Amino acid sequence: MERIKAPRTDRRNLLKGLGAGAMGVLAAGRAGAETPAQQAPHNVQEAPVGHADTAKQRVDFHGPHQAGITTPRPASGLVASFDIVVSSPDEFEEMLRQLTERARFLTQGGLVPERDPKLPPPDSGLLGPMVAPDAQTITVALGDSVFERFDWLTPLRPLHLQRMVQFPNDALETSICHGDMTIQFCANLSDTNMHAMRDIVKNLSEFLVVRWMYEGSVPPVLPAPDGSTPSARNFLGFRDGSANPDSTDAPLMDKVVWVAGPDEPEWAQGGTYQAVRIIRNFVERWDRTPLGEQERIFGRRKMSGAPLDAPQDATEQALPDYSADAEGKLTPMDAHIRLANPRTPDSDRNLMLRRPFNYSRGVTKSGQLDQGLLFISYQADLQQGFIEVQNRLNGEPLEEYIKPVGGGYFFALPGVRDDADYLGSSLITAARRL
Repeated sequence: MERIKAPRTDRRNLLKGLGAGAMGVLAAGRAGAETPAQQAPHNVQEAPVGHADTAKQRVDFHGPHQAGITTPRPASGLVASFDIVVSSPDEFEEMLRQLTERARFLTQGGLVPERDPKLPPPDSGLLGPMVAPDAQTITVALGDSVFERFDWLTPLRPLHLQRMVQFPNDALETSICHGDMTIQFCANLSDTNMHAMRDIVKNLSEFLVVRWMYEGSVPPVLPAPDGSTPSARNFLGFRDGSANPDSTDAPLMDKVVWVAGPDEPEWAQGGTYQAVRIIRNFVERWDRTPLGEQERIFGRRKMSGAPLDAPQDATEQALPDYSADAEGKLTPMDAHIRLANPRTPDSDRNLMLRRPFNYSRGVTKSGQLDQGLLFISYQADLQQGFIEVQNRLNGEPLEEYIKPVGGGYFFALPGVRDDADYLGSSLITAARRL
């Protein structure tokens, strides 16, 4: 890069106008201008160099389950809801095949094809001529409305799939609720997700119309002294996910996440129920709340994440002992963690895998920060999972500081077996048999 030279200064005029003292300033300025290039601040163009390794990270697209569910959560997430425009099983299948084709390319990466400049480009160009995988996952789920609108799908509705209803503390906005389909995009960089979103919108405009979209992120977390990785913090400053089941434990995921068994349609085996909740946080009010009250509301210490009944040097992995605190003197009976998971023999059936992201969307019309949680959970039984837990949380003290405003319930399709398979193939096969 060519160095910009300092302009020449007329010494006589300088002395007249500024006095001799200005010569020191001028000398300092000239000395700064002549600093060797290697001592100059790094240009912002060098920033992507640090992303070179993570850009190569690739998540397998094929398998019995879709990626992006038990897959390790990357830094960026985006959930988009779509209305589906089809009139027959043939068009529905064509939509799913095209969606699979684009998802397979976007998650695995590759060279963007060239096209006649007189035609629209085949790609947005957001990631350049080579699409890096960047740990991209694309997870597709269907809403209850699909099975309600299309009579050739109605008999195949997953057992627990339903339209999300309003809980007592909700203030649901119609424009950001429900939908025929959600697509969850996850990647290391937000630009990777947006590139994939635009690709889907461009290539499937015949079939899909965007209904709503929310982006989120997860703050980076440094390893703890013992080598473990603490949970990331939400916008209320508390660690989020301390009691999450281990997504690397396959037998546990078979129990908690993946649909199986005779009660569900055969085509749905290997899928899972997805609950999405857009939860506004009243951060200004929260930041003025005493620390002790914040910790009693959650039932955890804010800095360490440890339960309130644990020793002072405990970590978030410590388990609360509610049997030794039956009156709630240490952990209040209405604390968030105690209501969400009372840790009784029966409450194991209410486990779910949470995969949330923090979102920030500027300022509201009333001048408040528009921040919150893009809550996403996966469970084998929607009723026993998210819905049961939320019913226990109704009326909790935390409601003073949060307000769910959108989201919906969906069913994440089983995985894609190989290059010849496509998303929802088992559903299409079942529909043609009716």
